[in-house]
Amino acid sequence: MTIDVIIPVYKPGKELFLLLDKLNSQTLPVNRIILMNTEEKYFELLTCGTVFQNKYKNVEVYHLSKREFDHGRTRCMGVNKSKASVFVMMTQDALPTDEFLLEHLTQRLSGEVAVAYARQLATDTSSVLERFTRMFNYPAESSVKSAADLERLGIKTYFCSNVCAAYRRDVYDKLGGFVRRAIFNEDMLYAAQAVKAGYQIAYEADAQVYHSHNYTNMQQLRRNFDLGVSQAEHPEVFAGLSSESEGKKMVKAATQYLKENRRLVKLPYFYMQCCFKYLGYQLGKHYRKLPRKLVLKLTSNREYWG
Repeated sequence: MTIDVIIPVYKPGKELFLLLDKLNSQTLPVNRIILMNTEEKYFELLTCGTVFQNKYKNVEVYHLSKREFDHGRTRCMGVNKSKASVFVMMTQDALPTDEFLLEHLTQRLSGEVAVAYARQLATDTSSVLERFTRMFNYPAESSVKSAADLERLGIKTYFCSNVCAAYRRDVYDKLGGFVRRAIFNEDMLYAAQAVKAGYQIAYEADAQVYHSHNYTNMQQLRRNFDLGVSQAEHPEVFAGLSSESEGKKMVKAATQYLKENRRLVKLPYFYMQCCFKYLGYQLGKHYRKLPRKLVLKLTSNREYWG
C-alpha cells in the first residue's frame, strides 16, 4: 500500500510546517504530500527565505487562483496528481495527535470499506461548546456504516469529513470521484455515492487529529447557509433524510452536558448559536428564492457563485 496526502491550502501559516513534520514522522510512511495552494503569493510569503524545498523533498506544490478553487474540483485535481493506492484528504488546520494516525486510519480500508475518516479532537483553546460539538460528532467508539444503517442513523450514515479521511483509489476511480462543483459537503456526497453502490464508511476513533474552531454566530450562519445550499443542490442524496432531527438530538445532549458540567451560564449563548445555525441552514435550503445580493452576503464562498 502506498499513501499520498492531499491538502488544499490557502494563506498558510507556520502551523503548516508542523503538519508536514507530523505527516513525515508517521509509522506508515507517506509517499508524497500534494499541496493544492490557492494564490501563490501567500505561499511564497510563508516559504521565502526558508529551507522549505530542501527539507520537504516529498512535498509537491501546485498553485491556483482563488477564482479557480472549488471544494470538489480542486480535490479532484489533487487526486489526479497521485498514483498511490490510498490517498488521504486533509485540511491545513488539522494536526495529527501522534505518529499512528495513518496506521489507524487505514487499518480497515479494504473489502467493502471505501473510505475511513478520523476522529477530530478540540484544541486547548476551544470553547466549552466547541469541545462538546467535537465529542458529539466524533465519539470515542469506532464504527462502520452501510446502507443497512439508513433507517437507524438517517443522514449520519453519509457523514464523512475531509478534514482527515483516507480513500481507496480503486473505488474512487470506479465511482467517478468527488463532484466537480461543490460549495460544501464534497466528502458526504462521495460517501453517499459509495454507500448507495454497496460500500461501507469507516469511522476510526483511534485515528485522531486536533481540529476545532471558535466560530462567531455569523460565521456559523454562513457555514450553515452553504450546508443548506449543498443539500438543496443534491436532492438525490439528501431528499427524505432530515438534518433537523440530528440537530434536535445535539441541542438536547448539549443542554445536558452544560448542566452536568455546571456551565448553565453558557445555555443562552448556545441557544442563540443554534438559532443562527438553523436560520442559515433554512436560508441555504431555499437560496433559489433569495435575491443574488443577499446570497452573496450570506455565503462564506463568494467565488462559488461566479
